Amino acid sequence: MILPTNPRVLIATKPVDFRKGMDGLAALVAAELKLEPFSGIVYVFRSKRADRVKLLFWDGTGVCLVTKRLEGGKFRWPKVEDGVMRLSPAQLSALLEGLDWSRVHAQRVARPTAAQ
Repeated sequence: MILPTNPRVLIATKPVDFRKGMDGLAALVAAELKLEPFSGIVYVFRSKRADRVKLLFWDGTGVCLVTKRLEGGKFRWPKVEDGVMRLSPAQLSALLEGLDWSRVHAQRVARPTAAQ
């Protein structure tokens, strides 16, 4: 899948109408989430049945809309509520594979003070 390198990822935790295309989802980002849809952030949207996902992002040349449907099973989603939730790129990758993204944690390491 072609995604921006090391993107900022935000999930709209409330299910959306999956008939919406890129313009409808961009309008939803601007109006309801009060965020900029063309900023390079990857916005993730879920369906009511939890078996479909849509990603909306600006790649520098145009708006991209990626859709995936799991043929067996459902995506693991955060609790349904209004607002957004941030995911790491690794967590997004796990989510898109149908895995439990909540088990993926980045290992934090101290910044080096000098080159070795």
